[in-house]
Amino acid sequence: MAAPDPHQAADPLAVKRHPTLFRAVRKRKNPKLRRTDITVTDDAAVKRAVKAASLGNAMEWFDFGIYSYLAVTIGHVFFPSGNETTQLLSSFATFAVAFLVRPLGGMFFGPMGDKVGRKKVLALTMILMAVGTFAIGLIPSHETIGVWAAVLLIFFRMLQGFSTGGEYGGASTFIAEYAPDKRRGFFGSFLEFGTLAGYVGAAGLVTALYALLNDAQMEAWGWRIPFLVAGPLGLVGLYLRLRLDETPAFQKLEGGTAHASEAADGVESTAKGDLAKIFRQYWPTLILCICLVGAYNITDYMLLSYMPTYLSDELGYSETHGLLILLAVMLFLMTIISQVGKLSDRFGRKPLLMTGMLGFLFLSLPAFLLIRIDGILPITLGMLLLGLSLVCMLGTMSAALPALFPTNVRYGSLSVGYNLSASIFGGTTPLVITALISWTGSNLMPAYYAMAAALVGVIAVACMKETAQKPLIGSPPSVETDEEAAELVHAQAPEPKF
Repeated sequence: MAAPDPHQAADPLAVKRHPTLFRAVRKRKNPKLRRTDITVTDDAAVKRAVKAASLGNAMEWFDFGIYSYLAVTIGHVFFPSGNETTQLLSSFATFAVAFLVRPLGGMFFGPMGDKVGRKKVLALTMILMAVGTFAIGLIPSHETIGVWAAVLLIFFRMLQGFSTGGEYGGASTFIAEYAPDKRRGFFGSFLEFGTLAGYVGAAGLVTALYALLNDAQMEAWGWRIPFLVAGPLGLVGLYLRLRLDETPAFQKLEGGTAHASEAADGVESTAKGDLAKIFRQYWPTLILCICLVGAYNITDYMLLSYMPTYLSDELGYSETHGLLILLAVMLFLMTIISQVGKLSDRFGRKPLLMTGMLGFLFLSLPAFLLIRIDGILPITLGMLLLGLSLVCMLGTMSAALPALFPTNVRYGSLSVGYNLSASIFGGTTPLVITALISWTGSNLMPAYYAMAAALVGVIAVACMKETAQKPLIGSPPSVETDEEAAELVHAQAPEPKF
């Protein structure tokens, strides 16, 4: 939030001389809630919104996940033969390219979402992601068209990254603005359930292909199948998103049906989504967002994207071996993530996020020492240690991050902050870890990198405010029943004096 203007602070002597006048001014600026100020959510509408946002998110991350799981094969297909590490680094550099344009996508789609609506922008990002992914499946190999194969791959990866720049900020904003205040963590956790579902779908399909096809078949045509599946999946996600209504909070911005107090009217009077305003007025919160997302993204991409490559390239396991173990871990996380969301509603966002950050800080090294031991059991235990730490963040972040910013700049601010951080830290994680292992010769570099990220995350969580069970900034309170709304109004009534 912007710091208050010191020149506008009231003179203490004037307040003392005219207490009644200043009391009236305070009441005018912060009026008591009326019953019509409070949004009573429609349970069926909330569930539809959560389903569409989460399924759409699953489609996005299926598209994005298949590239990381096919990184080794893609390195062989699109980059000249030679050193295996160089091919892998080239493949991961192309993976990172998509993240370099994500901030541009965030700066473009975020403010647009604050101007024209969350729903329209989320539909547009879905179309672009599906087109980019489907097109990658049609690109000829390096043997066929030479360097143009890599050029086209980079172009469509950039299109994927550009569209993803508007996805997370929009989807998490969409769910947060629909959900009642006391259950925002629970409903928000389904967004990351969708992320895990997308990764599971991608890992499952790639695992099946590796099991059914030999290396020559995979490099000739098998790798194309997951990318080509993205076209029909994108149409399904688009259909689901177009059927939704706008969020109550955004309807209020546009003069719609959701009601707010006069104080909220002042905050939500326009939907400019001005980038300059975001950087000028909300830079402290943007920095906090970048630090939280950076720690979260490094650990997320290390486990969900990079780990199969680590197991196959660094430890010598087959691609199928690593993917099957990761698949089992992700399925387990999917069964408990909504419970983590409930816990964040009950105990707060900060305790859950701090548990996840401390988990990575203290358990990363033991986890990777277990993973290096030959055998399915120690590898699975090591990945479960990382997974349980990650799920504390997965189940909480999608409710915690939208609550950092006010409604009129929420989509834009979150998209900018999230994607700047994802660009700098998230997408570069596989590339940085592969390079660090190559330079140092140590297979424990992923653990040290995760520990450094977690240390930054611990500091960021300590600095953030608790937002559980509170209204979003700039939005009226949101409850599930008329009885809850009546209780809120009654709680403000003055005590009778006898």
